Amino acid sequence: MKKSSEQERLIPPQSNKWKKWGPYISERQWGTVREDYSHNGDAWNHITYEMASYYAYRWGEDGMAGFCDDQQILCLAPAFWNGKDPILKERLFGLNNPQGNHGEDVKELYFHLNSSPSHSYCSFLYKYPQGEFPYDTLVQCNKLGRDLPEFEITDTSAFDRDKYFDCHIEYAKAEEEDILMKMTIHNRSSESASIHILSHLWFRNYWRHNPRYRRPSIESIGNGVARAQSVRCGRYFLYYEEGKPLFCENETNKFKLKGTKSDTRYTKDGINNHIIHKTHSVNPKEKGSKMAVHNVKEIEGGKKAIIRIRLTRKVLHDPWLDFETEFRKREKETQDHYNSLYPESQSEETREVLNRATGGLLWTKSFYYLNMYRWLHGDLTEKPPSRDSMRNEGWEHLTNRHVISMPDKWEYPWYAVWDLAFHATSFYSVDPEFAKGQLLLMLQEYYMHPNGQIPAYEWNFSDVNPPVHSWAVWYVYEKDKSITGKGDVQFLERAFHKLSINFTWWVNQKDVNGIHLYDGGFLGLDNIGVFDRNHMPKGIKNMQQADATSWMAMFTLHMIRMSIELATTNRAYEELAARYFRHFLNIAWAMHHIGEKDISLWDDEDNFYYDVVQMENGLNERLRVRSLVGIIPLFAVEVIGKNLFDGLHEFKSRVINIIKTRPDLASLISRVEEVSKGSNYLFSIMRGFRLEHLLKRLLDENEFLSPYGIRSLSKYHLDHPYIFEHNGRHEIRYDPGESTSNMFGGNSNWRGPVWFPINYLIIQSLRKYYTYYGPEYTYEFPTGSGAKMNLSQIADQLTLRLLKLFERDELGKFVYHQNDKNNLFSKNPHFKDLHLFYEYFHGDTGQGLGASHQTGWTALVANLIIELNDKKD
Repeated sequence: MKKSSEQERLIPPQSNKWKKWGPYISERQWGTVREDYSHNGDAWNHITYEMASYYAYRWGEDGMAGFCDDQQILCLAPAFWNGKDPILKERLFGLNNPQGNHGEDVKELYFHLNSSPSHSYCSFLYKYPQGEFPYDTLVQCNKLGRDLPEFEITDTSAFDRDKYFDCHIEYAKAEEEDILMKMTIHNRSSESASIHILSHLWFRNYWRHNPRYRRPSIESIGNGVARAQSVRCGRYFLYYEEGKPLFCENETNKFKLKGTKSDTRYTKDGINNHIIHKTHSVNPKEKGSKMAVHNVKEIEGGKKAIIRIRLTRKVLHDPWLDFETEFRKREKETQDHYNSLYPESQSEETREVLNRATGGLLWTKSFYYLNMYRWLHGDLTEKPPSRDSMRNEGWEHLTNRHVISMPDKWEYPWYAVWDLAFHATSFYSVDPEFAKGQLLLMLQEYYMHPNGQIPAYEWNFSDVNPPVHSWAVWYVYEKDKSITGKGDVQFLERAFHKLSINFTWWVNQKDVNGIHLYDGGFLGLDNIGVFDRNHMPKGIKNMQQADATSWMAMFTLHMIRMSIELATTNRAYEELAARYFRHFLNIAWAMHHIGEKDISLWDDEDNFYYDVVQMENGLNERLRVRSLVGIIPLFAVEVIGKNLFDGLHEFKSRVINIIKTRPDLASLISRVEEVSKGSNYLFSIMRGFRLEHLLKRLLDENEFLSPYGIRSLSKYHLDHPYIFEHNGRHEIRYDPGESTSNMFGGNSNWRGPVWFPINYLIIQSLRKYYTYYGPEYTYEFPTGSGAKMNLSQIADQLTLRLLKLFERDELGKFVYHQNDKNNLFSKNPHFKDLHLFYEYFHGDTGQGLGASHQTGWTALVANLIIELNDKKD
């Protein structure tokens, strides 16, 4: 079957050329740790939103709907001004962490509409109020207390009477380095309105810190054309149809920053000051390292204006001759590509969710640059901060300079390793090679610590995230093998060896007593515990975590599975499979035998898993919190076919020997000695009794089962808060919406809401159990209803509850838009089909909460749609 144009572009090495340019500009660089050179480690106040317009960044750039090359040498992005705001709209506004009543929070309406995997076509929508942007209102109204919901721009009058512009920004590539940019500005008001439209082109400031490089230049070379040139990227031409070119330098305005003389007269904010304050702050010689083509358009009510830009290496006599033809060709190729991926049976509404999820995932890629040695020790122009304790000082080896999938390019504009694992599974459907590359990237020597730890995120690379990297590697490998008919053994083997090092780090660093029980700290679940598990109250010696230990059991099973797969072509891996099998048995045994009094993480009275704290006085105590901590043991499950198992004679003989010599170990895991009717072996830390009782709570609507998926904390704790009194009073209660706890800065909540990543793992695990148990094993769904379903059907029902979030309610708006008090998303035709992908969702109402563009892991909705459809087929 002939490949489509877009599929051809995704084949290496062609893909590297087509992906050289893409939407790789962060939506926020200010307030990040990598730009923090303060003496007190206060990243949020070292560079603020207000400072961003005149401060030249050290490590990267930000912008709105920006495009750049994969080393971010040259950047292209739009900016707007409505004639009333105090600054140009060059970047998206939001609250820093101390300002927000629930942490950092973007306060704009923008949508990543579409992107092809090669970024041959990209589409972005920004809604810009025609009146003065309500900066102060948004800041002041979010100061009113943590008990109040976040105050959003839709709560203001900014969009009343449709007095706003829809700024539709599109990119298309005529060729790999021939970038077409179109801005279509719709005046949604019935009255005429004026808008300033700027097409920015600038160089990232890489020369200030490296004496090898001179400052690059962009200069006018004729009517409607400018030339950008540097030793790092060569020569490009920017063509524009109309407008006035304005030039300045991408250099800090030191006078504004600290009252000293700037290195140049024409600083980074020169264009802003020239347009808004009418100052002589742009270079009359029409030359600089930053430029903008300035257009002013008076647009009649209900009408639109179009601005076209072309950035290319070519000298063109008529850059507009083929502009529209190439643009529409790329747009159609993109739509055809996605139509080929999604079945025709999908409804238009479902297809729209798939397109938006995929588009958001692809738009959320960003160039990430950080050299920790230079950050810690300084370089030519940036002296290291003189702090008593330096953040990430044990990570001098880390040198990152790649395009990476971000959780959210505004609220989380840095990679997070456990987020990225979920991203990879969603990326696989649209760009398998990128998915594999991202997983391998985190295991490279300039990311992974020499001791084997994978970096968590820039606020603290040493934080411990759940070890889901192995799950993602195996998921991508299996998916690839099922589709192509041949496993990418080279990818699997490369990942396996690095994961073995990471596994050893976990064993050496997080099993402090050497008893196969793990204490990972907060493990990315932030405030799910009664206290910060990274900083426990005095008097507690350590904590044996049900979730950390279960994550490690899951990690171990994936290492077994990968070993077995690799052993089919190299028998040496059988020994490693046996080694990991013994680890798995040891973990299963340890979960039920802690300390001298032989306490178990499983509580026979409640029939649930709990964390156990070991006190300095020698006593052990279970923390009886019904949370995801007790559900995560469900994830430690693998099913291995009898034919594969029997074919590995060395591994099989070792497993049998262990079972014979230590039946006490083997009895703790399910059915490893029994084959199912489907000729499968089950490896799991849950026997039938425990699985059944865990499901009883999981599927109870008065506990974990929400109308929209699985809650992170049981609703039982609404009326029965858990209180732990030890060196203070520590309490946890069901909190279905935004957290009222100040733990972790208040910007996280695992005390009730629905989170897609954990829900996805629950569904995946139930499907694995079904593979072994088959259709005859049924459970009540929901608990107490009397209705019985098998595990596959239950997984389907959980999927449908999650998908319900993206369906319309009786008012005509999507369920997650419950915070839309002005009903913009139900009544306004220019809002109602637009999707946001929230970080998590209210446990009772389904309202979207947290970061609003978290396509990183909420794009898992696409996986769920595709997998549910595959089952129907």
